[in-house]
Amino acid sequence: MNENISKRNRLLGQRVIKGLESRNMTAEYAENKEEALEKALAFIPEGSVVGMGGCMSAYEIGLVDALKEGNYDFIDRDKEADKRTAMLKTYDADFFISSANAITEDGVMVNIDGNSNRVSAIAQGPKKVLFIIGMNKVCNDSDAAMKRARSVAAPINALRVGVSTPCVEKGSCFDCKSPDTICCQFLITRFSRHKDRIHVILVNDDLGF
Repeated sequence: MNENISKRNRLLGQRVIKGLESRNMTAEYAENKEEALEKALAFIPEGSVVGMGGCMSAYEIGLVDALKEGNYDFIDRDKEADKRTAMLKTYDADFFISSANAITEDGVMVNIDGNSNRVSAIAQGPKKVLFIIGMNKVCNDSDAAMKRARSVAAPINALRVGVSTPCVEKGSCFDCKSPDTICCQFLITRFSRHKDRIHVILVNDDLGF
């Protein structure tokens, strides 16, 4: 990555970290995907029960493969015959892995979900939640974060999962009520009631959508 972009990301990342810490969360900054993976594995003790939703950022830094191959009880919902059982097991996990569709410069995170298993686990259930967030998802404020989540992340995720919605056909949000919509639940995480339950690793890279 261009050094000027990296320098800007480091400076902005520190601002985001301060914002998260003011909201009863913890955070750290990783210079690249490899460092992000090291920090994530250092945060999750071996033997932990770990679940996740559809987190492309975790795949991109190699975390999912590391959890599957390492000494962890990884809840792999893709291998479960009954996905509902896997999702319910996740709510009692030691760690839940996620990303954010967008995060503000002062540490507010926005997530949109279709099945709602991801946003519900972020809000309540697992003992710890670990966010892996690329600096491409940092927005100026909550309005900008919501616009990014709806007009950038949601259409790309809709394309990824293969649903038939107006955003798949046109590339932007139409505030639809399609039976296939993935924009069913919106979660704004502005504070953690339980101190340090949520930990964020900001990554100096473009990750996810």
